[in-house]
Amino acid sequence: MSLPRIAIDAMGGDEGVRVMIDGAALARHRHDRFQFLLVGDETRIRKALEAHPNLAAASEILHAPDTIAGDEKPSRAIRRAKTTSMGLAINAVKEGKAGAAVSAGNTGALMAMSKLALRTMPGIDRPALSALLPTLGEHDVVMLDLGANTECDARNLVQFAVMGAAYFRIATGVDEPRVRLLNIGTEETKGTDDLQDAATRLKEAAADLSISFDGYVEADKINRGEVDVIVSDGFSGNIALKAVEGAARFVTDLLRRAFTSSLRSKFGFLVSKPATELLKHSLDPNNHNGAVFLGLNGVVVKSHGSANAKGVANAVALTARLLENDLTARIEADLERLGEGDWRKGGQR
Repeated sequence: MSLPRIAIDAMGGDEGVRVMIDGAALARHRHDRFQFLLVGDETRIRKALEAHPNLAAASEILHAPDTIAGDEKPSRAIRRAKTTSMGLAINAVKEGKAGAAVSAGNTGALMAMSKLALRTMPGIDRPALSALLPTLGEHDVVMLDLGANTECDARNLVQFAVMGAAYFRIATGVDEPRVRLLNIGTEETKGTDDLQDAATRLKEAAADLSISFDGYVEADKINRGEVDVIVSDGFSGNIALKAVEGAARFVTDLLRRAFTSSLRSKFGFLVSKPATELLKHSLDPNNHNGAVFLGLNGVVVKSHGSANAKGVANAVALTARLLENDLTARIEADLERLGEGDWRKGGQR
């Protein structure tokens, strides 16, 4: 049985059509149930498909005459939604022509157009940008919000926790995720009033939501594997994410410099190559590619702009998994279990 079609914005990303088509083809090779709607310049897409007959047989092309630039303002992108590959891919989800959309294009434009076209789910005030990050534990950690909302109140944070837990269950199969709020300390008195209010509500609702909640986590524990879902406002979350990514690049560059500093170091590199290859795999962002806009009436996944074909394939596979497990319905069910409508939407308790 095939899954609902996945709309691919073939023009997004640093390298555009080639990488997006190569990635979709790799995903199709791994999972032959995938079906695609490829959106973009028809001539260029057909040219790229010549090398991938298996993908061509499972795809339909939707021509889009325009693209969204990487530095284009969201307000301008919205006005061009009807003619751009990104806008038409999202609209395909809205009209039921595709079950989900994947784009490696402008993040701000993708969020703005997705929110306008698909709207937020009942019970959700604001969508959140979420991603899986590598850890030392058995599973990756889900972190949200990563930049969609710079300011969040307690109600937003509670809703983010519900959405992040549903996402983690689908991604890992773990039924009772460990959820924490990102804070400047783990003491109950630390943090803003909104963080403390959200912590109080999540403690009260933990059993109903099938989560394990024990307060706060600090940024230095993000990758330790001690937490499954980390909830934050978009401002703090984005800064924390960039710090984690920067630290990973620093470690990689430092090791490269150390291993090339002398003949003895180069010999040491050969001896320790299996370990360094494992480190390289863990830090490679293509192995964790795919940020999800949670809280919309439809699935939209953001692939990293610099992702290679393997990274795009991983983002597509994640999208399919969310479709197969009906992410939206799971979030709706958990919101019903949360109860107390004033916390779900429309004002604090």
